[in-house]
Amino acid sequence: MSAIWSDEVDEILAGDLAVGLAYLTPAKGVMISPMAPLGIRDREAGTVTLSSSLALWKKLDRMRRNPGVAVAYHTRDHAFTNRPGFVLVQGRASFDATPDREWLESITPQWDKFLGERSTGLIGRTQRVYYWERIAITVQIERILHWHDTSGRGEPEVFGSPVSPPPQPQRPPGKGTGPRETVGKVAGSVNKLRNTLLGWCGSDDIPDVVPVSGAEETPDGVRLKVPPGRVPPGGRRAGLTAHEFQPKMLGQNQRIHSGWLEAQGDEVLYAPHTRAGYALPESKLIYLIACASLATRMRAARKAGIAPGPD
Repeated sequence: MSAIWSDEVDEILAGDLAVGLAYLTPAKGVMISPMAPLGIRDREAGTVTLSSSLALWKKLDRMRRNPGVAVAYHTRDHAFTNRPGFVLVQGRASFDATPDREWLESITPQWDKFLGERSTGLIGRTQRVYYWERIAITVQIERILHWHDTSGRGEPEVFGSPVSPPPQPQRPPGKGTGPRETVGKVAGSVNKLRNTLLGWCGSDDIPDVVPVSGAEETPDGVRLKVPPGRVPPGGRRAGLTAHEFQPKMLGQNQRIHSGWLEAQGDEVLYAPHTRAGYALPESKLIYLIACASLATRMRAARKAGIAPGPD
């Protein structure tokens, strides 16, 4: 980076429990995955670091193919700071697919603070994939955008390289741009869940992301309420994620979509094409069971060449 971020930004990077990691698809669409960043950052090196289970290999495969990513610090829910603001970190991601046990043990204080102490004994052994088959995703920051308003309105404070120009519209997909998922359900999720993010590919092949404050069902898609002037005109592939979570991430509810975005002025319409997600009640037992189930995905991760083979 050509500039160090401010103390105000650092307080948010250090304190948020959940962020939205936006990464590119092969067709230059965007997917947004909620993650717990654990406050890991290095101001001198100009990096933020997240950890991810190798079992969740699809996003790793996509970042390996196209490293442009954005990390949206968008909510203070259950955070360690009440400072308002929307912070968007944009840069290039890299990772080593071989887990580093020493590094994973070194972040124990951050893990315990944000997610609670790791289980030990028999229960801990069932969580091996979740706890230890993890890798560090390091984002070399190109710029940070800081809106002092959490809604992302107005002009941001910029740290690092200048903001890239708006991207040109994309070619429509061969199967058409209209909705392929139930519009009413998608609009309902946006209005029900506490946090929603919309993202698309910028002109520098790094995702851009904005917070969404509401949705309305229409015959052609979901009309979204977003900060004025933030969505580039025309049509393009885009990702939409609505989610909420409880302390220590023990309760989670996520809806993750890919789709087609059309913007004319401040009229923003989203046609959902795919849907993924899950809901976990606020129960540590159910959370541990869900984490243990990641072991069943490791075979697919190894087949894709993301995870190393078994010893």
